[in-house]
Amino acid sequence: METTYGNLTYCTNIHPGESWEDHFAALKENIPTIKKSLSPDKPFGIGLRLSHIASQALEKKENLDKFKAWLDENHCYVAIMNGFPYGSFHRAKVKDHVHTPDWITQERVLYTIRLFKILSNLLPKGMEGGVSTAPLSYKFWHSPGKDGRLRAFETSTGNVLKVVEELIHLRTATGQLLHLDIEPEPDGLIGNGPEFLLWFNEYLIPQGIDYLKETLGFNKDKAITALKDHVQICYDICHFAVGFENHANIIKALQSQHIKFGRIQISAALKADIAPDPHDRKEVVDAFRQFNESTYLHQVVARQNDGTLKRYPDLPEALADFQNPATREWRSHFHVPLFVKDYGALKSTQEDIQQVLSIHKQNPFSQYMEVETYTWEVLPVKLKLPMKESIIREIEWVRAVLKGGGV
Repeated sequence: METTYGNLTYCTNIHPGESWEDHFAALKENIPTIKKSLSPDKPFGIGLRLSHIASQALEKKENLDKFKAWLDENHCYVAIMNGFPYGSFHRAKVKDHVHTPDWITQERVLYTIRLFKILSNLLPKGMEGGVSTAPLSYKFWHSPGKDGRLRAFETSTGNVLKVVEELIHLRTATGQLLHLDIEPEPDGLIGNGPEFLLWFNEYLIPQGIDYLKETLGFNKDKAITALKDHVQICYDICHFAVGFENHANIIKALQSQHIKFGRIQISAALKADIAPDPHDRKEVVDAFRQFNESTYLHQVVARQNDGTLKRYPDLPEALADFQNPATREWRSHFHVPLFVKDYGALKSTQEDIQQVLSIHKQNPFSQYMEVETYTWEVLPVKLKLPMKESIIREIEWVRAVLKGGGV
């Protein structure tokens, strides 16, 4: 839905199900009630997540026509899609396989192009559209060095450029600006803001100039313009907060290089101060144990005495090292409800959301804001609320922050 500061919606990866029938049933069950509460008199945008098998079904004309008719009937629209999780995302052990298949594979290329073709058919006239995607690959699948991560960067970047070429053709044919929104994530091949800038400048731009010159005859300036139009960043606040990144600095650094923000994903992580004496840490560690579930990766970044950061690939590894005397704070990649700041011994990174939205209000840097709390099914029981009520409450909380009122 429209706000003074851009379009605000939520990502439907919150809803379980992998087939198009599952996806469509969840939309029909939830969207009318949510829209009636939040945007009764104006169109409501949907941040659509499609799995691989759902996208294969929806690209069929009869299914696409039926969905478009439903969108029109319910005064809804789709301008952004989530193309990060390719396969199962609920009620299965996802963990690092959320990156499977990665950008080294043709499966990821074909899936992403299919999503863009669907989006091109759904996109309202006069709007730009984006598909968010994985940060190329999972870092620990590739050994450091020339034959490991360097080759992974080169190969995956080459595959991203195949999508860019398709987006350029779509723009020529339709006039639509469509962009691939790369989402840095802890332990992704692109794990944070500085790594995104490094990849953009040392891989995407130089490889892209050569690729677009060879395939489309673009000169250097035209190639750089096309790359910056069609490859943007998905700024997931939770991911940047987990890495203790300075939001003002990284947003300024991205803007200074004219890198565009395809969307702001509004999400919160868990954090807690860690007592200096390891014997005084039991309450915090026991609280974190409640969130140690087996579906998703919950990377932990620990701030040390000297300000350095220690990284754990998942919560169990951090829990095993809870007596580390150098540790002073933990932050864990667990998407928790936006509207809850205090979890007893634990806190959320809610203040990071407020900071980013404050920066955005002063000088809006993205057309799209997308709430992305997808962990409702695996939250501790006492934190669970009815799904529709939870989604409405989250979006209302964001709207209150944007208006500058109480939250």
